Amino acid sequence: MSDANALKDQGNKAFAAKRYDEAIDLFTQAIALDPSNHVLYSNRSAAKAGKKQWTEALEDAEQCIKVNPTWSKGYARKGAALHGAQRWEEAISAYEEGLAIEDSAALQKGLKEVKEAAAAAVGNDEGATGITKMFADPNLFGKLAGNPRTAPLLADQSFVNQLKLIQANPTLAGNSFNDPRMIAVLGVLMGVDIQGATRPEGSNEMPPGFGSSPFSAQPGPSSPPPKPAAPQPKKEPEPEPEPEPEDEEAKEKKRAKTEADAEKAKGAAAYKAKDFDTAEQAFSKAWEISPTDITYLTNLAATYFEKGEYDKCIETCEKAVDEGRSLRADYKLIAKALGRIGTAYSRKDDLDNAIKYFSKSLTEHRTPDILNKLRDAEKVKGERAKQAYINPELSAKAREEGNAQFKAGDFAESVKSYTESIKRDPNDPRGYNNRAAAYNKLAALPEALKDVETAIKVDPKFVKAYIRKSTILFAMREFTKAMEAIQEAAAADTEKQHTREIEQQMEKVAR
Repeated sequence: MSDANALKDQGNKAFAAKRYDEAIDLFTQAIALDPSNHVLYSNRSAAKAGKKQWTEALEDAEQCIKVNPTWSKGYARKGAALHGAQRWEEAISAYEEGLAIEDSAALQKGLKEVKEAAAAAVGNDEGATGITKMFADPNLFGKLAGNPRTAPLLADQSFVNQLKLIQANPTLAGNSFNDPRMIAVLGVLMGVDIQGATRPEGSNEMPPGFGSSPFSAQPGPSSPPPKPAAPQPKKEPEPEPEPEPEDEEAKEKKRAKTEADAEKAKGAAAYKAKDFDTAEQAFSKAWEISPTDITYLTNLAATYFEKGEYDKCIETCEKAVDEGRSLRADYKLIAKALGRIGTAYSRKDDLDNAIKYFSKSLTEHRTPDILNKLRDAEKVKGERAKQAYINPELSAKAREEGNAQFKAGDFAESVKSYTESIKRDPNDPRGYNNRAAAYNKLAALPEALKDVETAIKVDPKFVKAYIRKSTILFAMREFTKAMEAIQEAAAADTEKQHTREIEQQMEKVAR
């Protein structure tokens, strides 16, 4: 997917410039083109982590693992997202899962950092920072519900409300440690059995190993002076995300594409020199090396076409269309392959399939060349259909049926019969002349005039057509033209078989 790789490269550049929104958008576009590319999910996870969008970063990391569960860097992404969300134990598990696949320095570093951050958060005697972070954990209630000691406490809505208040402002936790339930909560958050230590109800004494509450009131005069607070451990920085470098698979694809393009160039040169055998070998090899560009196939089909191997041309173009669909190739390339199929069918004199594929090509992309080929094929097909329909005997039969209908005064039906007669034998002027008479009776004078002119064109010596023309022009009050037509009838009647009809029409027009 060359387009997806280009978008990925642009996304990496935007990420390097800390333009995280732009990077996310570019990686998203790339994923739409190539949803099976695990590296794209990894890179988008990194960009979301750059914006501190830990939940979204985690979703992409998990999708990366789903697409390719054997790629250790996906677990590094997951660990980094969980680290940023301060879900220490889950982050540690993610890094350890990755290390089970590959003992990489990046995973070791991430695991070390998250363990140090978790230790700093707990911080035994080192101030309130660790405790406040524990109560600020967004997964607070999930952890409590999953522990048999604290799960029953969540049935008390007032206690739940108190926890929510502390979660919103963890510095209030110190005022609640006289409640043994809060000690149980703290133990679950710390992962130690604080509940194992007992103290009197209302006592502020903290369990052994935990030290004095950092939130307790200042000691009275009788109390020994407090020890100076130990320095806060330096907070480990959140993991800085990095886009994945181009993996070996992508590098191999680029190398193969370069080699295939070289074969394509060799084939094009041979094609121009009309060395079609060499061109065929080069284009075939290009597709074998890098089956990602259907121009290799359409070019190969062109060589088969020039060699007169039309079936191979069609087969190769059909493969180009199928592969192009799966590769989401440019619709213009799909149209070109379909058009070439149509041209091959034209050479095979299979006009039905030629028209079918020319039409398909125009649906993908409209070009004048294919449109003209479609019209030519349809014209030839129409002419052939007309020729195949010609049958003088059936023409005469249809004309006789029309004559009977005309005499019965059924002029509309007679038009249909005469039309069938014309189709069966378009070179017989009688069909046109008789239909003109029926049109005249129906007062369709323009159609009648057109038919007699066609009859004269088919047979310039057909006297009855001239007489009919004069009659129609007279009805249209074109008296001069009517006289000219009857004079033409007289000139055509060399054997004087229609003298009486001609003289009667002349007298009628001359009045």
